[in-house]
Amino acid sequence: MSGLPNCPQCGSDLTYEDGALLVCPMCAHEWTETEQEATLEKEVVRDSNGLELVEGDNVTVIRDIKLKGSNRIKQGMRATKLRILPEPIDGHDIECTMDGFGRIYLKSELVKKN
Repeated sequence: MSGLPNCPQCGSDLTYEDGALLVCPMCAHEWTETEQEATLEKEVVRDSNGLELVEGDNVTVIRDIKLKGSNRIKQGMRATKLRILPEPIDGHDIECTMDGFGRIYLKSELVKKN
């Protein structure tokens, strides 16, 4: 509509310009376009050891993860075909394939790179 970016904090599309600043009327967050570009470039997904994860990596789960029902992902299980999610879903920022589970969303802090 106005061509201005959504608010990086709350996602509102009601942003407006106030001089050199962009302002969100919903959460009162103020930022510049250069700040937003810098944060977008710096968003790197890292594993529990701080290593950068990239598409196609293989990872290992570092602790047991209880799922809904009686299923459980055990520590040491390997996940393949990692995909970085562009927008985290409930805090889960990676998607990967696990034997016995299929494609599953995980949090990057629960895995380590192989």
